[in-house]
Amino acid sequence: MKQIITGNVMKGMTRHVKMFEGPLWKSSRFFGWRSYWVVLQDGVLSWYPKQSDADSNTHRQGCKPLTQAQSMIKAKDNCYFTVRCFDNTVHHFKVSQTNDPESTRERWLEAIEEHSAFSTHYCSQDPESEEEEDNAVSVHELSDSLQRAEACHQKLETEVLALLSMVKEDGLAERVPTAVVQKLKEVCEASSETCSSLHQCLGLFSKQEGARSLKLEQELEKNKILSEALQTLATEHHELEQSVVKGSSPRSVLSEDEFHDALSDSDCEPVLSSCETATHSYEDGEDFNSELFCSISSHLSGRMSREDRRGEEEDDDEVASVNGVKKYRTSLPAPMFSRNDFSIWSILRKCIGMELSKITMPVIFNEPLSFLQRLTEYMEHTYLIHQANASDDSIERMKCVAAFAVSAVASQWERTGKPFNPLLGETYELVRDDLGFRLISEQVSHHPPVSAFHAEGLQKDFVFHGSIYPKLKFWGKSVEAEPKGIITLELPKHNEAYTWTNPTCCVHNIIVGQLWIEQYGSVEVINHRTGEKCCLSFKPCGLFGKELHKVEGYILDKSKKKVYNLYGKWTECMYIVDPASFETHRKNDKKASEDKKSSKQTSDAEETPQLGGDSLEVIPGSQLLWRIAPRPENSAQMYNFTTFAMQLNELDKEIEAVIPKTDSRLRPDIRAMENGDIDLASEEKKRLEEKQRAARKNRSKSDDDWKMRNISSGPRWFHQGPNPHNGSQDWLFSNGYWDRDYSQLPDIY
Repeated sequence: MKQIITGNVMKGMTRHVKMFEGPLWKSSRFFGWRSYWVVLQDGVLSWYPKQSDADSNTHRQGCKPLTQAQSMIKAKDNCYFTVRCFDNTVHHFKVSQTNDPESTRERWLEAIEEHSAFSTHYCSQDPESEEEEDNAVSVHELSDSLQRAEACHQKLETEVLALLSMVKEDGLAERVPTAVVQKLKEVCEASSETCSSLHQCLGLFSKQEGARSLKLEQELEKNKILSEALQTLATEHHELEQSVVKGSSPRSVLSEDEFHDALSDSDCEPVLSSCETATHSYEDGEDFNSELFCSISSHLSGRMSREDRRGEEEDDDEVASVNGVKKYRTSLPAPMFSRNDFSIWSILRKCIGMELSKITMPVIFNEPLSFLQRLTEYMEHTYLIHQANASDDSIERMKCVAAFAVSAVASQWERTGKPFNPLLGETYELVRDDLGFRLISEQVSHHPPVSAFHAEGLQKDFVFHGSIYPKLKFWGKSVEAEPKGIITLELPKHNEAYTWTNPTCCVHNIIVGQLWIEQYGSVEVINHRTGEKCCLSFKPCGLFGKELHKVEGYILDKSKKKVYNLYGKWTECMYIVDPASFETHRKNDKKASEDKKSSKQTSDAEETPQLGGDSLEVIPGSQLLWRIAPRPENSAQMYNFTTFAMQLNELDKEIEAVIPKTDSRLRPDIRAMENGDIDLASEEKKRLEEKQRAARKNRSKSDDDWKMRNISSGPRWFHQGPNPHNGSQDWLFSNGYWDRDYSQLPDIY
């Protein structure tokens, strides 16, 4: 009964917000102001042609979730207001000018604010932990508890009646105070009343559960119908977009499984014949993908190319053996399995309404790396950090750091395999003498999933650290990951620190078509000592893919003067040029586009970059900052890995002798998948998840004394604290890992 009082039985029941509806005028781009019946319900704004349509929930003209929505008004117009939604779309409304419009508008604004708070709360809160879910009490459990209570009541009543009978029969009534006898009768009556009340309580709970079960069945049926409709619409949309692309680009080589969004294929083998390269060798790209589903990342990704900047690539084995450094493998033990017979949508459609981070995907959609290892791919372009550190000019250092930030997402291209979610307490270390760094990362939180990393130069010439928590959103046809967490690079020689966040990553064509990855959003790299900034814009793909993978930006000096413009593609290269040349080129390009439109001479190359073509025009006078090297020939059979990625899970006796038992290389599910044993990988993955779940329950049931006795119950190598440069919450390295004292580590495998 205590569980009823504490409210655990109500766990999972959502607080409702009052529905609000009424007539409003809404502005549209093509039809101007039109009258609609607008409804606010459960944090969603919907509009219908008339009230009867809203009552029957038919002919809905549009809807928008009000998560993080904001309302604005015009002081000079007491009827007008706007609603800006989470995706930056703005909707314009007006109330009727009759019947006190200002008060009517105020009621609408209050209702929108209330529904926005409701939607924001339930869409942004962290998923409940599984141990909390296990504590929820079902009506069946309450019924069993009530039956036990009723049995106790009957026993109590029998004993009390027996005592009263004994008192009367033995003539003790005259010697026992009347008050005692009366009190015994009251106890018996109170017990009976309590049992009756509990029966009524159970009846109410049963009635409520029945109503909710019926509602759940109805919602499940609606979800089934809507998911089927969504799949049909997505297929029709896919076919329509294909027909548009084929109609505008008859020479385009696109299969039926590809649509114009899949123009990333045009960049499969970037050819930058006009690029003039600099004079030093560098490592091949980076990739930091997030724990997000289908390789959505929080965006530390990369690719490391040991290519010299004259474009003369060295053989991987030769590179690995320079200066006697050990050779690393250039292939995996077994090629990947084909995913052609599997559909991600077939999994997701059964999980509508679930938190994405709690959806268990079949192992076939994984790649044989932990997210901690994917995060490590950020270090593939370490040469850019060394180059920045070697420069005595702060602007030159900013160029290199900006290029490093862009190259960080390069190896996400075509990496649609999902990395394995790290277990709580899992670690990964990497020491590369040839690249001049060592790195340690740890999974420091499970709910929410947070991965922390700390890298440093072997000559103590830089420190690079951060923590990543991807916020996932499912938009029907795509999955989006918004990276949460600050990335920090410190250069002690110059007493400088740079911080930035990564762009948003999106995986498209979840339902139908070929999966492809897009990066978009703004990235601001700040030099906290000098105040210099680099503002980068990752362009979203346009209708015909003209902006596909493009990145543009500029560098501001400490006086806020623009000193350089940057441009390129995160899948290919980055250039820098003076602002005057950049603006001249932009104006000429705009004029040329207008001339071609007016003469109706639209070329295929403009709308659909051809496969293997040079889709980036180099502005005269540009300087190359970074260029990616082609992936190895066997990359397509090896999960589209870069050479660097293939080396991350390599395990030899020398490494095995020094790493702790929590290192990702020792995970049996990842090792099995790398060796091509999918069945064993699936079994081990399930076993590890169950083991982690059991460990979480033990921690939740433990007291402070248990935690005092078990130091390994929390993050071992990182602690939470403010970032020393911008004050934001971060996970910072606690030191001690490289002392190689690995006692009291958790048994997670």
